[in-house]
Amino acid sequence: MTNKLISVHLKQQQDYQFHIHFGEGVPVLLGDEPAPLGLGAGPSPMQLLAAAVGNCLSDSLLFSLRKYKQAPEPIQCEVTAEEGRNPEGRLRVLGLKAVLTLGVPASSLAHLDRVLDQFEEFCTVTQSVRQGIPVTVEVLDSAGLKLK
Repeated sequence: MTNKLISVHLKQQQDYQFHIHFGEGVPVLLGDEPAPLGLGAGPSPMQLLAAAVGNCLSDSLLFSLRKYKQAPEPIQCEVTAEEGRNPEGRLRVLGLKAVLTLGVPASSLAHLDRVLDQFEEFCTVTQSVRQGIPVTVEVLDSAGLKLK
């Protein structure tokens, strides 16, 4: 099996602001560091990492439920990144916590236990990030009932 290469191109605009090009047909995104380094005019690299994990988890959960012809929409996800210092005193992402919320009550979804046991395994980004950063995941239904 041939590995697939995914590329993005970054071009500095000024200081810590970079235009991030994802490819034809995809809007350019402005990335920026928060003050005091940058102006905070766009998402920071840490926010982009959190967004990638949350987006991938949400996609995996939706895909897994739709496989059983279930409609959990609209799914929401909030990802919190813990920033701290490593033993050498350098800033690092120490952990990520994702909370996914289904748009419907759990009682309206068939095969939910099976989906909750498996969907994280299919999340390419989260499983890759987990090799170096702890990631915890919670799933709630629309009433706030904790399912995982």
